[in-house]
Amino acid sequence: MNRKPRTVFRKLDGILLLDKPQGLSSNQALQRVRHLFRAEKAGHTGSLDPLATGLLPVCFGEATKIAGLLLGSRKAYETTAVLGLTTDSDDADGAPLLRRDVPGFDDARIEAALAPLRGRIRQRAPIYSALKQGGEALYAKARRGEAVEAPERDVEVHQLRVLDRASDRVRLLVECGSGTYVRSLVRDFGENLGCGAHVATLRRLWVDPFTAPRMFTLDELQAIAEGRGEAALEACLLPIEAGLGGFPQVRLDPVQARRLGQGQRLRLEGAGPAGCVAIHDQAGRVLGLGEIDADAILRPSRLFTWATEGASGAGPEA
Repeated sequence: MNRKPRTVFRKLDGILLLDKPQGLSSNQALQRVRHLFRAEKAGHTGSLDPLATGLLPVCFGEATKIAGLLLGSRKAYETTAVLGLTTDSDDADGAPLLRRDVPGFDDARIEAALAPLRGRIRQRAPIYSALKQGGEALYAKARRGEAVEAPERDVEVHQLRVLDRASDRVRLLVECGSGTYVRSLVRDFGENLGCGAHVATLRRLWVDPFTAPRMFTLDELQAIAEGRGEAALEACLLPIEAGLGGFPQVRLDPVQARRLGQGQRLRLEGAGPAGCVAIHDQAGRVLGLGEIDADAILRPSRLFTWATEGASGAGPEA
């Protein structure tokens, strides 16, 4: 019996904007592209449910150091809410819980049901979610039939509006902050209408700073790998700098860059307001992230390996 050859992994840095297909978990999609690119290290930036499709940024190598920043970014989704049926997972993959009649709703009634779900709101997570309770994911407890008390937390919904609707279906555009569950928004929208609702389709459109993303499907990537080779596949990756577009930039001269690589603090005149910054060398290559305090002192917080390569000697602080 012929066995599939074992993947030989390699060091690879960059960000892939994957168009996740329906039916795969985020981790399953991650493992497929990791093997396709033969990347030693990979991580995704925020899970999508198996039912969901759309943008899943995948970080390879040193880019995994900024995955947490992308995880907390603003996001946008398009979703279809089916009225009249609630499920235990709040989406079409779940078991039916309650069926109710769907009366005719005018635009004013729909708007009244959406209005309380905008802005800074308190939201109860779905019981089938990756949130942990007692060190274990809620979905694991729910699958065993245990009673699950889903937590509530504050989330930010920047935009929630109707794209179109017909009979028992409403297509919505959602723009929200980190930690928001679209399934919960649709569930609560249905309860506000008095008939219940669940998510039938869900697509992530963008994640800040990738607001107009060129996404690649698994099929596209496979075709590129088989037809054009590994170099063409690597050309699908974005540099790490693309994930830091929202941060103010600080450029260092060679002496400053060497001191930074040694973990030293640097005094920067005219560095601008205090806060988190992306640190670049004179050629424009990103070296890492740092914090500038009120005294214009730059402290490195997260450096990439090339920032420390070749940095030797102690030297005084700048």
